[in-house]
Amino acid sequence: MSQEYRTKKRFGQHFLHDHGVIHKLIKYIHPQENQQIIEIGPGMGALTIPLLEQISQLEVIEIDRDVIQHLQQLGGDKLTIHNVDALKFNLADLLKNNQQIRVVGNLPYNISTPLIFHLLKYQEYIEDMHFMLQKEVVDRIIAQAGSKTYGRLSVMVQYYCETEYLFYVGPEAFKPPPKVDSAVIRLQPWQEKPYLANDVEVLSKVVAQAFSMRRKTLRNTLKKLFSKKQIESVGIDPSARAETLSVKNFVDLSNLITLEA
Repeated sequence: MSQEYRTKKRFGQHFLHDHGVIHKLIKYIHPQENQQIIEIGPGMGALTIPLLEQISQLEVIEIDRDVIQHLQQLGGDKLTIHNVDALKFNLADLLKNNQQIRVVGNLPYNISTPLIFHLLKYQEYIEDMHFMLQKEVVDRIIAQAGSKTYGRLSVMVQYYCETEYLFYVGPEAFKPPPKVDSAVIRLQPWQEKPYLANDVEVLSKVVAQAFSMRRKTLRNTLKKLFSKKQIESVGIDPSARAETLSVKNFVDLSNLITLEA
């Protein structure tokens, strides 16, 4: 089937085929027999096969019905396939014996950011996540305050997870080659968050508003949410821009709203 199958643009399909990259990724994942591992977007099974060589059961989430028959032939009884949209899937439904889930995948680049935000809703059930992503997205996730790539994605993912850039992957590792560079990232939900927001929805709103006009100062971007005095009350300069604030700064600001509500 791999010879006949045509990738579908609507699913953002770029199938990994470089065995060196696959081996390196599996080494970082380091799958263990007793772990519950879920692969998102297995495609033709480039990661699925080596994962199944090391564990007895694997679950995959795949939206494309045309590759499912191929996957079933690869995995047999060892493979459980969920033919659903990963953006709508309830990860908590897969919990077994209160065991934490490990999530892996070469994520479709056209939905990678919303998919990560969707998975973060289930961070309490997740041990770690290893993803192949567009390098630009990885750079944004791991960016630190003061960087040009630092933004809403950086703040929200780092609020939930410890982030680690693992390695670069060139376009030639995929069929068809994407027009962008790729990279592998590890996201590990904090067992205990360094800074705790009283209301995560409020935090998300504050972060989104602060970055809505990057070149403007906080006094301007957040004027509907905070007074100059309120911003100063948590040790933040109202004339600063959003990209200079740490995750802790954003948590402190968001907690002002929930405290005064």
